[in-house]
Amino acid sequence: MTPLAQRWIREGGLPVLIGLAVVLAVLLLQIARPPMVDRIGLLLFDSYQRSAPRVYEDAPVRIVDIDDETIRRLGQWPWPRTEVASLTDRLAGAGASAIAFDIVFSEPDRTSPARIAERMRRDGVSGSALAALARLPDNDKLLADSFARAPVVAGYFLTREDNGATVVPKAGLAIAGSPPDKAIAQYSGAIQPLPALQAAAKGAGFLSLAGDEDGIVRRAPLFATAKGQLLPSLSLDALRVAQQASAILVKTSDASGEGGGAGDMVSVKVGRFEAPLTRDGALWMHYTRPRPDRIVPAWKILTGALSPGEMEQKFAGNIVFVGTGAIGLRDLVSTPLSDRELGVMVHAQAAEQIILGRFLTRPDWALGLERVLLIALGGLMALLLPRLGAVRGAVLGAVLLAGTVGGSWFAFRDWRFLLDPSYPALGLVAVYLVETSLIFYREERRRAYIHSAFDRYLSPELVRRIAADPGRLELGGENREMTVLFCDIRNFTALSETLDPKQVIRFLIGFLTPMCDILLAHKATIDKFIGDAVLAFWNAPLDDPDQHRNAARAALAMVARLAETNRDMPMQQPDAWPTNVKIGIGLNAGLCCVGNMGSAQRLTYSLIGDTVNLASRIEALTKFYGVTIALGGALHDRLEGFATLEIDRVRVLGRDQPETLYTLLGDEALAVTPDFLAFSQAHAALLTAYRAQQWAAARQALGQLERSAPAYGLERLHALYRERVAEFDQHPPQAGWDGVFTATEKAG
Repeated sequence: MTPLAQRWIREGGLPVLIGLAVVLAVLLLQIARPPMVDRIGLLLFDSYQRSAPRVYEDAPVRIVDIDDETIRRLGQWPWPRTEVASLTDRLAGAGASAIAFDIVFSEPDRTSPARIAERMRRDGVSGSALAALARLPDNDKLLADSFARAPVVAGYFLTREDNGATVVPKAGLAIAGSPPDKAIAQYSGAIQPLPALQAAAKGAGFLSLAGDEDGIVRRAPLFATAKGQLLPSLSLDALRVAQQASAILVKTSDASGEGGGAGDMVSVKVGRFEAPLTRDGALWMHYTRPRPDRIVPAWKILTGALSPGEMEQKFAGNIVFVGTGAIGLRDLVSTPLSDRELGVMVHAQAAEQIILGRFLTRPDWALGLERVLLIALGGLMALLLPRLGAVRGAVLGAVLLAGTVGGSWFAFRDWRFLLDPSYPALGLVAVYLVETSLIFYREERRRAYIHSAFDRYLSPELVRRIAADPGRLELGGENREMTVLFCDIRNFTALSETLDPKQVIRFLIGFLTPMCDILLAHKATIDKFIGDAVLAFWNAPLDDPDQHRNAARAALAMVARLAETNRDMPMQQPDAWPTNVKIGIGLNAGLCCVGNMGSAQRLTYSLIGDTVNLASRIEALTKFYGVTIALGGALHDRLEGFATLEIDRVRVLGRDQPETLYTLLGDEALAVTPDFLAFSQAHAALLTAYRAQQWAAARQALGQLERSAPAYGLERLHALYRERVAEFDQHPPQAGWDGVFTATEKAG
């Protein structure tokens, strides 16, 4: 493996490779087509049918139902064949173009006169009446005569057991292309009508409806084979008889120009109608919701309830399927729209679809499209998921999944195409689950890295939060609203001259350790140590909605802790702790760029920006003004309730825009004390008089503040204003003076 490839894998390429391998595995699964996965697509097609069933259009197809009411009126089944003959004659007389029986008359009629006479003779009955009864016409013969007079299509069942029966089709079958292959349902025997009935019928078709593995009939078989003989279904031969056609033409794949293996069925043509076929010779069914006007109860025909005119109106030119819907006689199947549907309804709706030309089709390009979608969408997910992460990857996956299923649905609804989204969907889900699991594992390892990398300059609480949610830590630069703190020891150079190097180190450890403890306790991120100075910030790498108050409280706590340390450390380390150590703290708030910065060899998590530079200048000015904590105007405006006073308006080195500086003297408790409120008002009066060039009023305000200033550590600040007032009183400022002090050095 090349170094470039190794680097790509280390930088995140491994999840991509594994994701692509998952796509390949799903592609191989699609080629193998296990029934369990195929069933998902079939169930989805079922839901489409329930949402958008075929709209019923009046086609020349009717069903005569031997229903419960018919049995109640005409007697229990089986009827004498004379009743069936009467039904046949009446339908033929009404002009039915084909009469297809979803009933197999495989046994002789027990009510035939000769059979009754034989039973009576066995019972010892004799006489001329018995002889006369025996001479009456046979019921099966009467039914055969009726079949001969009418366009009847007889039904038969195909069986898997070889019972010695051989079916001879009534229709001529012409095949364009290679003979159909073994994909067509194979049978070994049949249960057929009586020979006389079969010979008299104009057509014959099988009734067997084999559902999918879950028992649902989604495809009506139009062809099957028995002992190598290709046979048509009841609905297909009924169409042939209705058109008085002599043959049925079958096209297979190598005669149609479509893809597929040789011998795959493609289409069938019977008379003027043509229908697409699945490779196993079936028609995809698109069922309608129940339509009462499609069905006529048999009793209305046999009892004369329908007039000749009504009979002709209902049946003339129609294909009539005769079935049994009465309880106990029902031939029930499951369909996408019903768990208990009459088998004759499937045959009738198959004939309707062929006549109307309303087909569900699975185009020859469907499988190729599904594989392209699997590769394209699965590959896209594999490539993007490592960059997007679990949540955004889930959103992308949901969008792609919805688009795939939605496209399949619209293809069904608008064009009646059957496009199976199950394998592309499976690819998306599998890639997401596998890659997310791998990424999760890598993130766990990354958390350990983050913990070790940040626990030395983040609070333990922040480290735990980052380790729990690494996504919140954005590596690289980002712009954020932040609060920045600079802390520096006053006169550190002079102090260090009195100590040897080891003592300097001990002194810095003794000073920096408690200061860092305070910063970390107040949710600060410690950026770096610059000799004796500390740079810390808030609101990165994690959000801190209370960043400004946390920074102010940290600064006040550092000042208080230094006072304790100045009291205790000289006794604990008399040789390494100078007397009365002082610090200056500069605070500022604003937009910064924060992130991992540095070079390819060494990175540090730091921040840059004008806000940081100004915080450094503010810290430097604390010595000049004699205050311990100074802060910029942007931070002051966000610190409501704290005890702050305005120091001055300053134009710091390197900035043209003046900045209003404030000093932070205490928290909310100090801010509401009467002494501070009075002092604050007097101090504000001083600044107002000073900027209005009212020097006498400024001197008066300074006199009022003189006693209280030491309590707040502002002697140096007021001394500066006393010097300025005296100078300006003798030498007034130039016209246009704005009261802004210009700092000419970086440090005071």
